[in-house]
Amino acid sequence: MNALDRLNGLPPPAAELEFLKCCGSTNWARRMVEQRPFVDLPDLLNKADQNWNSLAAADWLEAFRSHPKIGEKKAEQTQSATARAWSELEQAGTRDSALQTMRELAEGNREYEQRFEFIFIVCASGKTANEMLATLRERLRNEPETELHTAAEEQRKITELRLRKMVLGLGS
Repeated sequence: MNALDRLNGLPPPAAELEFLKCCGSTNWARRMVEQRPFVDLPDLLNKADQNWNSLAAADWLEAFRSHPKIGEKKAEQTQSATARAWSELEQAGTRDSALQTMRELAEGNREYEQRFEFIFIVCASGKTANEMLATLRERLRNEPETELHTAAEEQRKITELRLRKMVLGLGS
């Protein structure tokens, strides 16, 4: 049985937990459970995007809280071991960064959170700490409504990567 068939066959509570590993929005996870079975990966990804884009801002903010800040390991909300491992892999670009860059990221995270009232979300996979810092500084110039939608798009990208990992068995 492949991973998609397994996901389609899980009891609803177990399937919801699997989806929450990919995106911390409870409403998104519930909607995904309700839309099973998925025919294939493109069907799964399409429904994931549709559900994400139909959510309220409060649902987006809930998902953001399930991520650690860039350069940190612990999220505000409890994460599953899988989600924690995926976050660490996604933020691998910060592992060997200069101390000064990490300090600037921490300061940028604080400034961002004060300005927008949610953490800086970026699809960090494949990005260096310096690239993430430059993105953070650039996005600090956004208006709050623009930034909320920018952050939501970054969360959508993260969710897609994690759904692919879950279904294709990539990463930990």
